[in-house]
Formats: sequence, C-alpha cells, structure tokens
Amino acid sequence: MSHEEAGSDSQPPLPPRPPTEGSSSSSGTPGASQSSSSSGTLSSLDTLPTQDLPTIPEDPEPGPQEPSPQPWGRLFSLATGFPNCDCVKNEYWFGRDLNCDYSFAKLIDLTETELYKQYSKRHFRIFREPGPGSCHVAYIEDQSANGTFINGKQIGKGKKLPLANVAEISLSLPHNKVFVFSDLMGSDHQLEYPKELTDKYIISKTLGTGACGEVKLAFERDTCKKVAIKIINKRRFMADVLPENPCLIKIIDFFEGEDFYIVLELMEGGELFDKVLRPARLSEATCKLYFYQMLLAVQYLHEKGIIHRDLKLENVLLSSTEANCLIKITDFGQSKILGETSLMKTLCGTPDYLAPEVQNFAETGGYGRSVDCWSLGVILFICLSGYPPFSDKNARLSLREQIAQGEYYYCAEIWQHVSEEAFDLVQKLLVVDPRKRLKIEEALEHPWLQDENMKHTFQRLITPTQEPVPASEASTLPPTSRRKRRHPQEQAGPSKVQKMKMAS
Repeated sequence: MSHEEAGSDSQPPLPPRPPTEGSSSSSGTPGASQSSSSSGTLSSLDTLPTQDLPTIPEDPEPGPQEPSPQPWGRLFSLATGFPNCDCVKNEYWFGRDLNCDYSFAKLIDLTETELYKQYSKRHFRIFREPGPGSCHVAYIEDQSANGTFINGKQIGKGKKLPLANVAEISLSLPHNKVFVFSDLMGSDHQLEYPKELTDKYIISKTLGTGACGEVKLAFERDTCKKVAIKIINKRRFMADVLPENPCLIKIIDFFEGEDFYIVLELMEGGELFDKVLRPARLSEATCKLYFYQMLLAVQYLHEKGIIHRDLKLENVLLSSTEANCLIKITDFGQSKILGETSLMKTLCGTPDYLAPEVQNFAETGGYGRSVDCWSLGVILFICLSGYPPFSDKNARLSLREQIAQGEYYYCAEIWQHVSEEAFDLVQKLLVVDPRKRLKIEEALEHPWLQDENMKHTFQRLITPTQEPVPASEASTLPPTSRRKRRHPQEQAGPSKVQKMKMAS
C-alpha cells in the first residue's frame, strides 16, 4: 500500500476487540467470531476481521535539501521605481525590452518618467566570467545609445569594464544614478586601499598569499587591462625592488599606504607547480625552454649580488597556458644582498629545496650563491620526472638526512625517457659539496642547453616586449641529439625504485 493510500482522510481501522469471557463464536472458523451486544445487534467493531493489518508507513525523514543558489552580487536601487536586483545567474540584461532579465517596461512607475524614453531596449548587461584560479570576475557592458556610466565615467557602447564593489551605475546621464553594485562573494572594498591606487586600479579577487603578503587581481581603470598587485606588510618587507629583466616578474607600479602595494604584470599561466605533478608531465623540450630562462634570471640576480634563497616551483610563473611561453621568477621576500666577503647565516627557504649547506650552516660557516644552484637542480629534477628527489615520506631516511647525504629516489621507468644530457645536468647541480656544484654560468654552458632552436624560441617570446637579450652563453654548436642514457642496473627486489647517491 502506498503512502498516499495510507494517508487518506478516513481513520485507520482499529484492531478487533477480543471476545469477552463467556461469549460464543457464531462459527468455528478463525476470523469469523462475532459477539452480541445487549440489544441483540452487532457492533461495528464486532464485525471487523481479526487478521493483522499492514502498518502505516511513516513519513520518510527529509533528505538533504539542495542549497538555494546564493547571489554573487546585488544591485541596490538609488532611483525611484527601480527595485533591487540579486545576481544569481551568470548574465543579466537590463533595458526596456520585455525579454530583458530586468525589464524597465514592467516597472509602472518608471514608464511614466521623462527618462524612460532615453533608455535603450537593451541598455546594458552585467555578467561574470572565470578569472585566474577559482575566482570569478564581474563585468558591466554598455549596449545603449545614450550611455551607461560607472562612477560618472561613460563605458562606451560595446565596451566592458570590471564591476568593482560599491561602483555606482548611471543610465543615459552621468548624474542619473540608478544602482550601486555590491560584491557579495568577497570582502574586497576599494576604500581599504590608498586613494591614489584605487583612482588608477580596481582591486578584485585574491590570487594567492605568500610569506610577506598577498597578491590581488586588479584592472587598470582606463584600459581594463588585468594586472596583479602584491600587497606587502611593511613590517615583513625585506624585498629589494629589482631592475627590469625579462625573466623576473615585472614591476609596473608602486604605492605606499599602511602597506606596500606593488603592481605586477599578471602571469596568466599560473605557477609551474601546477604543471609538473600531473600525469601528463612536461615534455623535455618544454623543460629545457623553462629551465634556460630560470638560469638567465638567477644569473642576473647573482650578477647584482643577490641570492634568491627560496627558488621553488611555486615561485616560477608562466606567462600563458601555452607550452612555449615566458617564465618569470617571483617572490623575493627571502632575497638578500650578498656582500663581497659575507656568507648568509639565516635558515630560510622551503625544506624540500634547501641545499645541504643551508641546514648545516653552523658547521660550514654559512652559504652563498650556490644554494640557488641546488634549488634549481631540485626544480629541474621534478620538471623532468614529475616527482621530487627528496621527500619526508621516505621511511629509511629523514628529509634532512636525504639532503645531507645527497640521496634521491631514482625510478628507472620514468628516467628512461629522459636524455642523458638532461640527467647529467641534474646530477651536477645536486652535488652536496657547494665548491664542486655547477655554477650558473657553467650550467648555461652545459651541452643539454646548447640548443639553438630552443634559444630562438626564447628570443621570439621576448621580442614583443623588448629588445632581444644578448646571451653571451649562447653556443654556435648545433642542437644536441637526444640519446638514451645508460641506466645503472636495478637492485634486486620487487621494486623498480632504487636510491642513488649523488656525487659529493
């Protein structure tokens, strides 16, 4: 019996009353007993059969309700006749056309105003699109004949602008303020930032955070060009504003308020970290192009007497999602100026990328530029193989011991697809003794990087932005052929993973 049948208006029948003592059954068959009332008539209860009735199903427990979609933005009305509008969908059209999501023709008070006729059938639209990372960016696009204005400035027909929190929207006339936009997906308010910054840029979503601050997506107000703004806490600011270099993140602007606000070029490709640990790893050719640029960037820093001290995959940014693209070294929060006779004596950097002399500087007396070379060796190892050379998941040795002894995991199945020259460069960078470790200039001269096609690709990539960088390290040798390295024999046992000790 279904729930609907059991839940009718009639009450469920009661179970039969047991016969009283001394009563007799009118028949000997079960279920047919009847008792007489004192009046000699049968009670309605006495006529009920005695068989068990099915139980009435209880109302099921309510399952989890799908949450109602939450608005990502809200337009608060600033003018009579305009109701507020919650933005739940990704696109909304506004205008006199009845087909618009927000139709002015349906607003009776509005149709009687003089301004109504100046509004276009499809006056403007508000929409949002995916931005860098997992955030979305809201835009407003003008499609009117008489204009749509943001904070008194006309957008222009067919043009769009990012829609910042507390932006005022005017229709047909700059002073005809109709809405103010509220960004409900974040707490970013332009009033939190210096006025000279917000006069030029619209601050949007957070792209990431680092040791010294956070990075925000922003838009240049006049051009709608996307940039990144790094906000650095003054008390933790230890970076040096470096001269421009094609392989170092470009500083576009700088503002000072309660914090430092550094406007950076936006790297649309994200972090190198997100590209190398996926099942589809980078090709060796792509690794070569990226690593060549890393070496040029670090060479420039070392020439300026600066060691980075925190080189890692997260601090290498890609200019686009294309395989052939520029890379930029960023995050100089750990950088230090290296004096002619001084050695760094501060433990810093990310543990997986730390050179042996950094964690043992008490015994070695400090460390120098070579720590960046070790970190680059770790980066190259991961780029070529898809896994880190040193890991705290090793049960036999701690991460510190692995690095101190120069022991890394070698998987023959993976490395058999990597050229002998590439692996040789990794080995010469991951040398425990910093005096024997390959220097940046020596790495640039390594046979694996004497690839003219790769260097021409790099020059083409930087040509649109500036003059080609003279590379004294460029060789006239033809590109090296790809040879398979003769791998050491695997140790006996079921595992194909074996530990190799680096040269020291």
